Amino acid sequence: MKVKVITRSEEDYTRERTSDLRKVQRNYDPLLHPLEKAKEYTRALNSAKLDRIFAKPFLAALQHDDGVTCLARNPKLVNSIVAGSADGDIRIWDIPRQRTLRRLVGHTGAVKGISFTPDGQTCVSASTDATVKLWKVPYAPFEAGVVQDDAEAVFEFHGKNAFRGIDHHWDRSSFATAGVAVDIWDHSRSEPIQTLTWGSDTVTSVRFNPAEPDVFASTGSDRAITLYDLRRATPLRKVVMQTRSNALAWNPMEPFNFTAANEDCCLYTFDMRKLGSALSVHKDFVSAVMDVDYSPTGREFVAGSYDRSLRIFSVSGGHSREVYTTKRMQRVFAVRFSGDATYVFSGSDDMNVRCWKAKASEQLGIRLPREKHKQAYHDALLERYKHMPEVKRIVRHRHLPAAIYKAAKMRRTVVESDRRKLQRRIEHSAPGSIVVQTERKRKILAQVE
Repeated sequence: MKVKVITRSEEDYTRERTSDLRKVQRNYDPLLHPLEKAKEYTRALNSAKLDRIFAKPFLAALQHDDGVTCLARNPKLVNSIVAGSADGDIRIWDIPRQRTLRRLVGHTGAVKGISFTPDGQTCVSASTDATVKLWKVPYAPFEAGVVQDDAEAVFEFHGKNAFRGIDHHWDRSSFATAGVAVDIWDHSRSEPIQTLTWGSDTVTSVRFNPAEPDVFASTGSDRAITLYDLRRATPLRKVVMQTRSNALAWNPMEPFNFTAANEDCCLYTFDMRKLGSALSVHKDFVSAVMDVDYSPTGREFVAGSYDRSLRIFSVSGGHSREVYTTKRMQRVFAVRFSGDATYVFSGSDDMNVRCWKAKASEQLGIRLPREKHKQAYHDALLERYKHMPEVKRIVRHRHLPAAIYKAAKMRRTVVESDRRKLQRRIEHSAPGSIVVQTERKRKILAQVE
């Protein structure tokens, strides 16, 4: 008689250490697991609830003596950030130890912009006192060290009018300032080497393209977003919008695209090759958007608003995935992503630089492989069941301050009223007499070349 037996090697099923997991035999036949979908849905629901329970994004507040007006991150370091305030004070912060590494003293007016050189060793700052100063930036050590004394500027550039913004070239030792016009400066020259202007009373911000360094864009008080090329003596083209843009940021991974922060509570993402229509319109703010900055991954960006909140948007998402506020936070004038896309920094009118987690419920510190696998499983469950009503409701819900909640409710009422009014006008008019523009084109008045 033949007897068939299962033979298994004892070595394959014996643990080498007591901390090892035991190998479990599983049969994945769906007939043996009739309630698998129901179990997975319950786990997804629990994952969504736990995600909200552990959402504690606020990490630290770094205090200044006046309202924080601008921020800049060092391209070579992830553990420091530079902040400028309305009293002319610039501080280099050591983020892990929450201390001032050095104060850069010299400006007598509000600091409106700070930008780093590509090597991360020096930075330039622009102020309303009509000066641009060049500074040496010390290294922020990870271990304990002695805080260095106040530093003075290495070099000083004098302008004729107040400066509103500044950005450094990604390759060369030159930078652009925004003010009455766009001025191009060189480190070795005390006067601008080039001046570009196109019908704007005041240029409010300027940003160089990270991939094509000679191309840069500016926003102005004439409600225009203008593109320039240093290889030409004149600006390239501009798009005029209904309301003014306060700041813009280039996508580091898709360098043709940039996002503009507008006074109409929205952000607009454009392709520089097709300025006649926006790629995306990002909503949710209830007041003017003051600043915007991209994550190094290029997949999302952070924006700060006059309504005392900051939001994180997906590049292609019309609504924010996160909104951060505190009871004491006032109008947000500056926002930045950290160099590793893990943290977000905000500078506000209440004299604080705040540090937040980019993912509100993310567990910081060193995680075990088992913890990483568990988190990946929870994320996969949420991705699979994100369309289910209960999971969607929990994932999307954010508690807002009463002022923002009421303003958003009022804004929705106004938008809905305008939509109904337009619909009735179309119904009572001759066919084709009323042309309805899409939202991506509605705010664009003209494109000039």
